[in-house]
Amino acid sequence: MTGVREWLKTAREERWGILTDLAFAVVWVTAVDLVFRVLDGPTWAYYMFMLAGIAAYFGLIWSFKLATAQQKR
Repeated sequence: MTGVREWLKTAREERWGILTDLAFAVVWVTAVDLVFRVLDGPTWAYYMFMLAGIAAYFGLIWSFKLATAQQKR
């Protein structure tokens, strides 16, 4: 029972982080899908853009942390 309580507590504390992750994933996948539907690009490029979303996500999070650190100074 303790594990579930700790998990719920952590989920409540990290609520905005989880929502940010979900929003980024939905926007990225939707954008890539729309672009490749319009341009009718090759399948390998589609998957490469999907994988590029991982790097874009970490770049976004890194820039947020950098910006908040600079604001605190």
